[in-house]
Amino acid sequence: MLARVVDNLSPLPAVLLDRRYDILAWNPEVARLLPVFEAVPPSRRNAMWLGLLHPAMRGFYVDREQVLRDGIAHLRAAWAAHPEDRDLSGLIAGFAMQDEDFARLWSEREVGVNGRGRKVLRHPVAGAITVDFEVLLPLQDPELRLLVYLAADEESRASLDRLCAR
Repeated sequence: MLARVVDNLSPLPAVLLDRRYDILAWNPEVARLLPVFEAVPPSRRNAMWLGLLHPAMRGFYVDREQVLRDGIAHLRAAWAAHPEDRDLSGLIAGFAMQDEDFARLWSEREVGVNGRGRKVLRHPVAGAITVDFEVLLPLQDPELRLLVYLAADEESRASLDRLCAR
């Protein structure tokens, strides 16, 4: 059902994530907004992995530090709520070994969940796009997160419209 919701949110970019940031469903607009998405094998379709370790994504977020900080605080909250989740613990250990930014930010022990915000993206085709995002938790499955992006201004809306029309 939620995968259909994600699809029906078009033309707004939307994605369904689990607590580990595994990408469970997405619409075509997200695939265009995240330039490497469709080239990534299904086993690597994890939003945190993309932001941390995919080389093409290292310069994608203008404020990468804050995006990582927010994501890691959410991951820590999920880990604290589910200490028995071996897959989550393994993911965290792997990130800490592979990325010094993750290891540094993880050691700061911030915990939190950010339900909305703004990100400025450096898209390789569309240029700078500022998006607002909203994270929705389905009542029937609060372990999932429905992430929806909206253009934050008219210039970003025009860029996003051109990008998604390709």
